[in-house]
Amino acid sequence: MNLLLVHPSPLMYTKIYLRLEPLGLELVAAAALRAGHRVTLLDLQVESHDQLFDLLNDQKPDAVGFSCNYLANVPEIIDLVRAIKRQLPNTVVFVGGHSASFVAQAMLDDAAGDIDCVLRGEGEGAVMALLEAIEQHRPLTEVPGALAPMGEGPPPQMIESLNDLRPARHLLRHRRKYFIGVLDPCASIEFTRGCPWDCSFCSAWTFYGRSYRTAAPEMIVEDLASIQEPGVFIVDDVAFIHAKHGLAIGEAIARRGIKKQYYLETRGDVLLRNKEVFQFWKTLGLAYMFIGIEAIDEEGLTHYRKRISMGKNFEALEFARSLGITVAINLIADPGWDRRRFEVVRQWCLDIPEIVNISVNTPYPGTETWHTEGRCLTTRDYRLFDIQHAVLPTFLPLPEFYEELVKTQQILNQKHLGWTALKSTARIAAGHLLRGQTNFVKMLWKFSSVYDPALQMADHARPIQYQMPLPPDHTSDVNAQLLYIHRAEGRKSRLYDDATEHFVNRTRSGTTG
Repeated sequence: MNLLLVHPSPLMYTKIYLRLEPLGLELVAAAALRAGHRVTLLDLQVESHDQLFDLLNDQKPDAVGFSCNYLANVPEIIDLVRAIKRQLPNTVVFVGGHSASFVAQAMLDDAAGDIDCVLRGEGEGAVMALLEAIEQHRPLTEVPGALAPMGEGPPPQMIESLNDLRPARHLLRHRRKYFIGVLDPCASIEFTRGCPWDCSFCSAWTFYGRSYRTAAPEMIVEDLASIQEPGVFIVDDVAFIHAKHGLAIGEAIARRGIKKQYYLETRGDVLLRNKEVFQFWKTLGLAYMFIGIEAIDEEGLTHYRKRISMGKNFEALEFARSLGITVAINLIADPGWDRRRFEVVRQWCLDIPEIVNISVNTPYPGTETWHTEGRCLTTRDYRLFDIQHAVLPTFLPLPEFYEELVKTQQILNQKHLGWTALKSTARIAAGHLLRGQTNFVKMLWKFSSVYDPALQMADHARPIQYQMPLPPDHTSDVNAQLLYIHRAEGRKSRLYDDATEHFVNRTRSGTTG
């Protein structure tokens, strides 16, 4: 079969700080290629809608698949699906991905029959079963994880082993356009999949049923050795949870003599527990780290179910500084904040050397807060569920909330973007420009054109064609089993030693298995 896979357009945050290769879609593409299908991959982060329709006209694919990992992309995807069906009514169109898995029925309803199915759960195995069903003219509802207008298939299935996966990176036409911060260009790689914690605001653990799977170090290094880019972003939800696995990967990299710069995400308590792993990776090229601190007081940490004290978070930051690693952290701004709270956070951001990102507390399907948040949504516009807009009632008038929010985010611009950044990274920037890489340099000047209270208010005024489903009735007690996309299988689904399991259970506050 002739398959076209499409990644949607960039969101607000990714218009400045990063543009990552669509690794998940590359893995799905690789699975389809192994099954003997012809595959084309188009990334609308770097290509246009016109190019998509030119490709459709030239290739007339048998099937088109969209990746939907973010709620804010849902309207764009539905509009494109409907346009494709008008142009190619016999083409099978399907959608998969993280967010699509949680709003599958709503997407089918909004597409009014133009989406042939939504694949819930992991895509690598599901896409092979789907394409086989299409070829054999069998009902799509026989495919595990499929939700179609005529019914639902068997439960989603996880792939047997991450070792079976190698992304089809060669299908991307513009690899030099992917970057994160100063890592320009930058590829992405996956060492592990899943998260064993259960933070109330996050849906990573609910998607994977609190499982945690690892790829073999030798398979990871084979993939890493094939990457041409000098920068590599490790996409794991929490890097190096299992120290032995992280050290084994690092040792294999050292034996191969692979030289890269790395960016990863982890937790402060993991960093402190596995110091020797991060110290070793510093010698391998670990240069940048993102830590989701989320709050600057104990009350906020408890609210988001981050069972780590502020003292431990500060200790983790100090340790990262001692390694010479550049650290970015995230704080969650609640719509209930007043001017004084914003000012306290601004002063804190000014007092520390780290890059501080500010996101907005946003309940969304797949999270516990979607069920437990007592405040009513002020909008159901998918496009505003991007953690950069307020979708809950604000204490301040909405225009004033955005003024305070952007004023606080402006600290990042003052300290780490514009001329300040260029002065401290002049040598790096010059090297990028000499190699024809402009992503990082362009990033330095984009803040004010993207983060603008007037633009955010205008976003609220746009006509709404597709609305998210209403959240369920408010409850303070959520059965986590009802949240999972992939069935939870308890301890056996977490591939690390018992000491790590004990550590995870001590550092999470939930009661899920």
